[in-house]
Amino acid sequence: MSIWWSLHLRREAASVPLARRLLLGTMETAGVDPDISFDLSVALSEACANAVEHGGRDPGGECGAYRVTAYLDGDRCRIEVTDSGPGFPAHAVARSSPLTAGRGGPVLRESGRGLCLIEQLADHVRFRNRPGRGAVVSFDKMLKWQDGALLKAS
Repeated sequence: MSIWWSLHLRREAASVPLARRLLLGTMETAGVDPDISFDLSVALSEACANAVEHGGRDPGGECGAYRVTAYLDGDRCRIEVTDSGPGFPAHAVARSSPLTAGRGGPVLRESGRGLCLIEQLADHVRFRNRPGRGAVVSFDKMLKWQDGALLKAS
């Protein structure tokens, strides 16, 4: 069985726990292993926090918005966070990995560690820019199921 949902959120700090709670509730209801659910919820929180901080403003100068989409399809969960900000630095997108970007590595920088954390928690991560329209962080992870899970892939 497959399920998906999409949220259009204002770039406000309060939107981050909302997205995280929705993901956790969905996974708990579906019967996903709690450790996998936790990893994905932390990765989602980091991606949302990045969109809130760097996501850009609407053309009228208003606080912009961002979108979160989650797909549970078979034994895989895929999450995308899309914003309207300036995007990622070219060297990070070219390598599709902030882990390898930047002098001094992520530990010595003040920001950017959230993207590295996403890479550690997910199986596959992609960072891409949409020229003039923002950035997309997408990541996925193989799911493990609890015994008796309602939505377990057949």
